[in-house]
Amino acid sequence: MNDSLFDNFSSVSSKQWKQKIQFDLKGADYNNTLLTTTNDGITIKPFYHQDNSENISIPSIDKDFRIGQSIFISDEQKANFLAIDSLKRGAETILFIANEPFDIKKIANKIRSEEIEIHFQLNFLSETFIQDLIDEFYNKKLYINIDIIGNLVKSGNWFYNLNKDHEIIKNILLNNNHNSSILQVTASNYQEAGATTIQEVAYALAHANEYLNHFDKNPPQQIQFNFSVGTNYFFEIAKLRAFRCLWKLLTDDYDIKTKAHIFTQPTLRNKTLYDYNTNMLRTTTECMSAILGGADTISNIAYDSVYHKKNEFGERISRNQLLILKEESYFINASEYANGSYYIESLTKEIADKALAIFKDIEKGGGFLKQLKEGTIQRKIKEAADKEQAQFDNGKLVLLGTNKHPNMDDKMNDTIELYPFAKTKPRKTLIAPVIAKRLAEKMEQERLNDET
Repeated sequence: MNDSLFDNFSSVSSKQWKQKIQFDLKGADYNNTLLTTTNDGITIKPFYHQDNSENISIPSIDKDFRIGQSIFISDEQKANFLAIDSLKRGAETILFIANEPFDIKKIANKIRSEEIEIHFQLNFLSETFIQDLIDEFYNKKLYINIDIIGNLVKSGNWFYNLNKDHEIIKNILLNNNHNSSILQVTASNYQEAGATTIQEVAYALAHANEYLNHFDKNPPQQIQFNFSVGTNYFFEIAKLRAFRCLWKLLTDDYDIKTKAHIFTQPTLRNKTLYDYNTNMLRTTTECMSAILGGADTISNIAYDSVYHKKNEFGERISRNQLLILKEESYFINASEYANGSYYIESLTKEIADKALAIFKDIEKGGGFLKQLKEGTIQRKIKEAADKEQAQFDNGKLVLLGTNKHPNMDDKMNDTIELYPFAKTKPRKTLIAPVIAKRLAEKMEQERLNDET
């Protein structure tokens, strides 16, 4: 059969649909009844139509997403064992996290395949150590993920100082003979602190632009962008797509070929201490958004990561969530599945347009670093976070099991292994740091106090 099923029906224009809806409303105001506006200033319509649709050109990714596993290095032999075990169980990418230098050869021991991606998140900066890492993993796809601006954002200070930090990166980039990916933009810092979707995209772009401006004579071949993904399903899909559009726009303007590698993980901002099994539902849809949005690598978080130390059960479940999505739910090469969806295309364009406007304002105001030093970025994130927090506190924004249908019989005091709340240490900083904070913290602290 060559005829389309819908050829037998006459087309209905968007104007006709709206007229029908207004008739069915029986006098109620269309705008007040059916239009909603998000904290980003995006108006959500009751329907989207081809008449008002504009296809967005999204740069395609050249491979399927990779399943990541994060491992903190406290003991090198144990970290190496966990990495090898995770790879056997379905992980395709390992992210090693370290607060101090470690024995590189012990970490690299028996990690053989050249197809494995190895990532490092080093919470310190050492030129000689990083060069040793590059030399040791020369035959692997290596991501060092240095983000000196991200460290400034999160801690309020440079590792050393502005000039020395940039000089170290410059030397590493010049001596990188193995085409390792060196730089990262930690956009998750903004989302975890309460920035809106549009702010997160705009700040990621402005953050990266500081690196492009500084290293304009020797642009990096690739920058990794680390995004956190929330539960606003379609918005999170559109967020990653909008960022890819804007990144192409920016690199085309610079006439450079710097690629964007998008590394995602579910956000902690909406995760809860009580009724913690609902975190598993949240991370599942968040990983789905990341896949459909075109993430290159996705590292899931365990449902109990808010309060538990890493454990075999939690890590296995989080990894298996991604395996089920990839191998059993046919989320394979799924980044193009959203193409042609009128709603997602519309969201993508609106997020991109609004984020680009913020980016241009930042550049007119002297650039991202200048606005960080002036406190402008921090103030705007706090305004967005306070608004979202108020919506959670008054029940407009729902976290099931916490501010809606809580099980008051849940007791957590004897279960907590990790401090689950935002930590602030009084110290001298160059700028006000951007502090990650979960929405449920105040409510959870009150419940914990009631348990005692």
